[in-house]
Amino acid sequence: MFLSDKSPLKDIYKEELMAAGIRWEEGQHTESEILSADCIIKSPGIPHKVPIIQHAKEKGIEIISEIEFASRYTDAKIIAITGSNGKTTTTSLLYHLLQQAGLSVGVGGNIGHSFARMVAEEPKEYYVLEISSFQLDDITSFRPHIALLLNITPDHLDRYNYEFQNYIDAKFRITAFQEASDYLLYDADDLVLQEELTKRKDIKAQLLPFSLEKENTQGAYCLDEKNIHINFNQNLLEMSTKDLTIKGKHNLKNAMGATMVAKMLNIRNENIRNSLMTFQGVPHRLEFVREIEGVRYINDSKATNVSSTYYALRTMTTPYVLILGGEDKGNDYMDITDLITAGARGLVFLTTDVLKLYKSFHGKVPQIASALSMEEAIAHAREMAQPGDTVLLSPACASFDLFQSYIHRGDCFREVVQSLIQDEEKHV
Repeated sequence: MFLSDKSPLKDIYKEELMAAGIRWEEGQHTESEILSADCIIKSPGIPHKVPIIQHAKEKGIEIISEIEFASRYTDAKIIAITGSNGKTTTTSLLYHLLQQAGLSVGVGGNIGHSFARMVAEEPKEYYVLEISSFQLDDITSFRPHIALLLNITPDHLDRYNYEFQNYIDAKFRITAFQEASDYLLYDADDLVLQEELTKRKDIKAQLLPFSLEKENTQGAYCLDEKNIHINFNQNLLEMSTKDLTIKGKHNLKNAMGATMVAKMLNIRNENIRNSLMTFQGVPHRLEFVREIEGVRYINDSKATNVSSTYYALRTMTTPYVLILGGEDKGNDYMDITDLITAGARGLVFLTTDVLKLYKSFHGKVPQIASALSMEEAIAHAREMAQPGDTVLLSPACASFDLFQSYIHRGDCFREVVQSLIQDEEKHV
């Protein structure tokens, strides 16, 4: 076994590799070593077009993702969740539901620990996995017993040759190897999913919808946004949406998807209700930080695409200053333009490349500023905001132009806001 990373490795990983007797290199890819392999487990962040991967394909070397590799070494029930938005919230909520019910369950994939590490070091009877399109690109037999396809909106188009259908096809790979005894849960209100499910004739899994618009005899629905109805093989659950700690229509759908799985696994209604009432949400997803001088600060750094920012803006009940921008992935800002025009007091572009944002929003909001650091962005936002407003970090872009990750970006937002509190206290 050999690990090759073009970036520097952290000391903790070097020590772990040496203790396990695994050879490794950092800062380079030694082609002779890599191309001598029988199988390459590719990091999802590496595109297929890079030369080393192309050379491996030419040699006929098997190239798979880590979730494919790990799935070959476990007989556990796999619940896999994908979608353009809501993956982390739904995955975390479902894990909470199953863990609180006493099931032997692990959570990972695109969040937390890798699937392979869990299979190797802490085997479970169930795994709840958040799965990205990049991970699905490199599966050859990965078969979840229950798959959740939450929604599909344009994202990562730079990775998919700016062809939306290529991205759609990647998402639908979550059901590619499912059989008739498996299940595919999906948002019946999502127009892309409706169209794809109509024209795809190769899906073998049993389809279970959830909806805010249509009543389903099998699946879940909530027509009035007041009461959730779940029905799986005459196993019924009805509950008030008031019991949910996570708010907004998008989170109502996330909750329906997670709750459907809990019912399918025969978790008692009382346990489900209690767990939904105690779930605390996900960091960096519409996370309230503090209120300062009458202005609320909300961290939604995990909004790395336009659709996710759209959902965040739909939750705003006050005028707001939006901190927007980062590494653009082929974004079309038309979907959020009307919401911003109607509700934004100002925009702050936190990015090294502001041209596209200025072209999209110039003249449509009262104030616009740009920033190259979180401190500068929040300083601009603070000048624009008035008591009763909200400052919302919901970038609609990846973070890599100025930050290490969306987590780093969100942590910086929290830290700067907390420093404002300290400054205020010094002057009291």
